[in-house]
Amino acid sequence: MKPSIVLVGRPNVGKSTLFNKLTRSRDALVADLPGLTRDRHYGQGRVGDKPYLVVDTGGLEPVVKEGILYEMARQTLQAIDEADVVLFMVDARTGCTAQDKIIADRLRRASCPVHVVVNKAEGMSRDIVTAEFHELALGEPLAISASHSEGLTELIDIALAHVPLVEEADQPDHPKIALIGRPNVGKSTLVNTLVGEERVIAFDQPGTTRDSIYIDFERNGHPYTLIDTAGVRRRGKVTEAIEKFSVIKTLQAVADANVVVLVLDAHTDIAEQDAHLASFVLESGRALVVAINKWDSLTDYQRDQVKRDIARKLQFLDFARFHYISALHATGLGGLLKSIDEAYKAAMVKLSTPQLTRVLIDAVAAHQPPKTGPFRPKLRYAHQGGMNPPLIVIHGNALDTISDSYRRYLEGVFIKTFQLHGTPLRVQFNVGSNPFAEKKKAAPTVSEARSLARKQKKPLSTSGRAGARSRQKPRG
Repeated sequence: MKPSIVLVGRPNVGKSTLFNKLTRSRDALVADLPGLTRDRHYGQGRVGDKPYLVVDTGGLEPVVKEGILYEMARQTLQAIDEADVVLFMVDARTGCTAQDKIIADRLRRASCPVHVVVNKAEGMSRDIVTAEFHELALGEPLAISASHSEGLTELIDIALAHVPLVEEADQPDHPKIALIGRPNVGKSTLVNTLVGEERVIAFDQPGTTRDSIYIDFERNGHPYTLIDTAGVRRRGKVTEAIEKFSVIKTLQAVADANVVVLVLDAHTDIAEQDAHLASFVLESGRALVVAINKWDSLTDYQRDQVKRDIARKLQFLDFARFHYISALHATGLGGLLKSIDEAYKAAMVKLSTPQLTRVLIDAVAAHQPPKTGPFRPKLRYAHQGGMNPPLIVIHGNALDTISDSYRRYLEGVFIKTFQLHGTPLRVQFNVGSNPFAEKKKAAPTVSEARSLARKQKKPLSTSGRAGARSRQKPRG
């Protein structure tokens, strides 16, 4: 495995900024707000021939014994236990604080090397800015500026100096699964149950998850990547800037995923926001599985009510599988993963042109497209134009006149024939140009010739009519 570099420190010392610099990404949310990062956030980086993993953690508050800050501290301490190298970040502008000393005392008991990183040192003398941090007794402090990219190469060289290099193995193709839904529906609990550990903070408080957390895990020999996302509320209720960025990260996670699991709360009615999220997934073309969580605590009557509500408000998701689960008690998860595998397989399917053309010919023979004017559209052959979602391109004549209802008919035929459950399918009509269009324009009709003659004020002579007029005798 690649060596892991864990970033540890008080809130708002620049850990997420350094994470983005070391991974050359913008994956971590960055704002001038303490406590923005809460869960462990993994990213990949490389310097020369040295690949590594970077782990961003929440601000460490070791003296807190309950609440969300305590859960954040648990996540950070677990990351320290799994680290190959710890970078203890402190703030050059604030100086060495009492909390820094408490954290340093905990890090001295770590089983891996720990390096003190003095951040926000731009424009300052290195010797002066690092002097007071020697009392942490964790070796020679290193002054950097994460936001200005100063000292980062030296930092990585020091961090990886005594870590053995590893060969990068080819990553097999596997599903990326984004869990989305409204706040407090149980997405993080479902992630922890699937992974088998307290990987993300699951707290009985809406808005606990703020960033999109990518988590690799394996189940029954099959690799997966789970993406835990922030809950999405109605646009009118989103007022804080941080929540707006969280929503953007959630929508980006949908675009990055192969399969999306829409998590619903069985204890609440299916809201308009649930339908909006499902519609966004459908428009994005992502495979979809719907999980109705907290199902175990409902009565039979309540379950019938929920099923009727889903059938009425989410009827446009007829291609998706629905599962009634309990993330807390791990019930119904086997069928959920089976549907995820099925949806991923359908989204990434490869179909040959002869197969598609035969199905197209049979579909047209069973039900021809309606005429529009004197001509009936002719569908000649089909081929696959893309995956995730599957795209089928159909060629022929006069295809621009085909109605949406006939397009939906063809989509249904392809889905049923190839058993593409769990993914939307798109049909595109490719209309060829008429090679004789220019030649037809070069030969005007009789009416066009007469109109042109009138405009030029020239008589239009026809041999038959002119001869007949010349033979007529004048009346006297």
